Amino acid sequence: MPSPPSSTVTFRRIPADFSRRAVERFARRLQMEVAQGRPFDCLITGDADLRRLNLKFLGNDYPTDVLSFPAPGPDPQKRRVPRPTPGPHLGDIAISFPRARAQARAFGHDAGQEVQILMLHGLLHLLGMDHATDGGRMARAEKRWRTRLGLTSGLIERARS
Repeated sequence: MPSPPSSTVTFRRIPADFSRRAVERFARRLQMEVAQGRPFDCLITGDADLRRLNLKFLGNDYPTDVLSFPAPGPDPQKRRVPRPTPGPHLGDIAISFPRARAQARAFGHDAGQEVQILMLHGLLHLLGMDHATDGGRMARAEKRWRTRLGLTSGLIERARS
């Protein structure tokens, strides 16, 4: 029996001393534990790419730390970013490594941990959660998963501080 497709992580312009293998292992762990085996793809790149994606898909002309793009599916509300679908591939996540590194310094941990925090946050969005509209459901899920995965404070928690 063939194994399920694996999540992939693509790195662009990342320092040589950054542990790519640790991030790839973490992506597989997220796939198995959080996404219940459903794969996703993650691009770790620079601010210019995040700015371009943010402008193209969300109409925001600025870089950000993480973006999520659910796999295309029917969208009765005609939003620019498609709704998640029940198919096997969840979608794509894009992370700005320079922002991850700066946020890691600001919050007192390493860039690898910050990339993991951003990846978890992005994955929860791919699973259909939205902290702007769900009355705290995503915040609770993020906190629960951060504890299980051994991660420090997450994005939603920081934004409320």
